[in-house]
Amino acid sequence: MIKPLPLTAKEMHSRGWKDADFVLVSGDAYIDHPSFGTALIGRYLENLGYRVCIIAQPDWREVEAFRIFGRPNLGFLITAGNLDSMVNHYTSSKKRRRRDVYSPGGITGNRPDRAVIVYTGMAKQAYKGIPVILGGIEASLRRLSHYDYWSNALRRSVLLDSKADLLVYGMGEHQIAEIAALLQKGTPPGEITHVKGTVWKTKTLPDGSIALPAYENIKENRKLFAESFALRIKNRDPLKAAVLAESYGDWFAVQNTPALPLSREEMDDLYNLPFTRNYHPSYHASGGVPALDEVKFSITSSRGCFGGCSFCSLSSHQGRNISSRSHESILKEAESFTEHPDFKGYIHDIGGPTANFRHSPCGIPGNAGLCSHRECLFPGPCRNLKADHDDYLSLLRKVRILPGIKKVFIRSGIRFDYMMYDKDDAFFRELVEHHVSGQLKVAPEHVSEKVLDAMGKPQIDVYEKFSSKFYELTKNAGKKQYLLPYFITAHPGSDMNAAIELAEYLKKHRFIPEQVQEFYPTPDTIATCMYYTGIDPRNMKAVYVPESPEERAMQRALIHFHKSKNYPLVRKALIKAGRMDLIGYGKDCLVPPESGKRKKNRYL
Repeated sequence: MIKPLPLTAKEMHSRGWKDADFVLVSGDAYIDHPSFGTALIGRYLENLGYRVCIIAQPDWREVEAFRIFGRPNLGFLITAGNLDSMVNHYTSSKKRRRRDVYSPGGITGNRPDRAVIVYTGMAKQAYKGIPVILGGIEASLRRLSHYDYWSNALRRSVLLDSKADLLVYGMGEHQIAEIAALLQKGTPPGEITHVKGTVWKTKTLPDGSIALPAYENIKENRKLFAESFALRIKNRDPLKAAVLAESYGDWFAVQNTPALPLSREEMDDLYNLPFTRNYHPSYHASGGVPALDEVKFSITSSRGCFGGCSFCSLSSHQGRNISSRSHESILKEAESFTEHPDFKGYIHDIGGPTANFRHSPCGIPGNAGLCSHRECLFPGPCRNLKADHDDYLSLLRKVRILPGIKKVFIRSGIRFDYMMYDKDDAFFRELVEHHVSGQLKVAPEHVSEKVLDAMGKPQIDVYEKFSSKFYELTKNAGKKQYLLPYFITAHPGSDMNAAIELAEYLKKHRFIPEQVQEFYPTPDTIATCMYYTGIDPRNMKAVYVPESPEERAMQRALIHFHKSKNYPLVRKALIKAGRMDLIGYGKDCLVPPESGKRKKNRYL
């Protein structure tokens, strides 16, 4: 029987352990499932022979909460969890969220703001001189200077603000294995300076590194920050990147080159490790942990994304290089589901950050790394792009005929433009026939040319061709299925005219979007750099930024112009843009006059 990693001292002692090698502190509840970083790293270290215990969502106000396993032999590993703690706590309007799906019962308040800073302080207080290594999404995206939306300020590297010893960025298996071996040999953490995919601190500029503009200077000069960010973008490929060093007074935060992505064999070994695929039993009384529901019977097929969306952190965290598992490994995991008492025959997903990316995008044989000066899909497909779904389609065919499998859905992201660039439409046909659960979520994001350029997304005509083909294939298959397009409002590049253009498009197509998000400036994305600086770091051109809460609210209201509660804001936006022609009762109007009465269905 598979046991979860120890969450209490009693569980540690039941394994015959007197102490732990590593104590892994997480801002999330402990879910022993490969979709959660705490479980992946914990099980990976366990497989390497280390004793790993977990402190999940400790009371950060009590130092004793960090002493429940005693002093770990090698150190604390600290993560905020699957989300940045500030994103977990606050909406794009900076209002406190009412639900935390990564906590028992969905209850909020189980973690602090800026969790890795707070947890590091408590771990250092609990045991003087204990090595502390940061990892996970919060640490990864805050590894160097970054704009912080919630304080509206440029913050330092979280390695310096937390006073941790070392920071792991990206997917951390290679790094943590090397760090663990060095700590076990007795290497002081301050001397661990060569591990790829880490950030360390020093008082002297390392030889051979590229010196980024100093923090003190970029705080005063936003254009300089954009230039610095452009250098960081160009140094994200493991095979082509340089070491970067950013100074903060007496200290440098040094970003080593990214770690190499896992090989297929390494991916297979990692995901074939034993997992209970459930939350820790101690959470039963609270009703479990909601985050497990959608992924319990999902399978990770790949890592990495070469999509290049400017608002997405994937290129900074997981990287653009694709790692994928073998068919055999995935089939083995799918077969194991049929032995689980909760499995009803439905696999929720076989995918990754982008489900239909399972191999390198580049068709150049032996290409060493991905280009630093161009994207694979934007502004159009690279001439060397290899758009091919044969491997993914073959995998899906194998899984769906397994005994005990009724249906295999694809619910992680699908790049519709990549699908359209594939000259063979076999995957498209079978996606429609076998892998859609009534509705397929896709992300055109906007309709305005200038906004889509800022987003790094294809123009709307690509989506329209995809949509037409989807409905044609759906009809041919004799099914009733629908697309659910996803849109973002108030993104950099979106002025009021662009927001109105989106509203007009929705009205013309008689579509009321459910999937809408107001742009959220999260750390270390290209779009967040635009939001802070008003400059696109990819070309150093000025970009319009809707900053004021009122304008953001107006753009949000425009996308739901049909709701009567939004009429005042929509009218205000239309008047501001000089588009009074859209106020009235005409077929193209978005809202009635202020003194007029709403006519049923007129504005849908």
